[in-house]
Amino acid sequence: MSDEYKTIASTSEGYYTEKRSKFLAFAHHVQTVDEVKELLAGYRKKYYDARHICYAYMLGAERTEFRANDDGEPSSTAGKPILGQINSNELTDILIVVVRYYGGVNLGTSGLIVAYREAAADAISHATIETRQVEEIVKYSFAYPQMNDVMRIVKDMNPRIISQTYDNTCEIVLSIRKSEAEQLRNRLKSLL
Repeated sequence: MSDEYKTIASTSEGYYTEKRSKFLAFAHHVQTVDEVKELLAGYRKKYYDARHICYAYMLGAERTEFRANDDGEPSSTAGKPILGQINSNELTDILIVVVRYYGGVNLGTSGLIVAYREAAADAISHATIETRQVEEIVKYSFAYPQMNDVMRIVKDMNPRIISQTYDNTCEIVLSIRKSEAEQLRNRLKSLL
């Protein structure tokens, strides 16, 4: 497994229109299902007059937690094409919501698939895509006289310091790229 993943930096919007139906797409950076539910509730409230509010999301660096929802559109014509765009761009920690205002003309299943796919693609194309690292937390307790040795390793490996406590027994909490975590643990253990 790679210790990198791609996500979007901030919210972006997209738009698609077909036979007077309007498709408004919104892409959000999210990390939990609760964030997804909160955003969806906001869209349902803001766009209460829309015919459909369809969405798809993907969570986690492993990209194993995901969901697609058609919100009353024919099965697999809305959520799956949106999820397909997330997958083809290899994104995670993302929610894409597509709000549809019906234009009076039925688009048919293939027309719907194209419309939702294009709206989601437009939102992604307006987003800033970032590559982030999967990090692991490393905690280490040590006696105060070991301070210089510990800080030498920290300076050498350059993990992010989350917290540090200096007392009779000192503790440091570090966050480092997952692929380097074992090496950091081993180097700290070798000080004992």
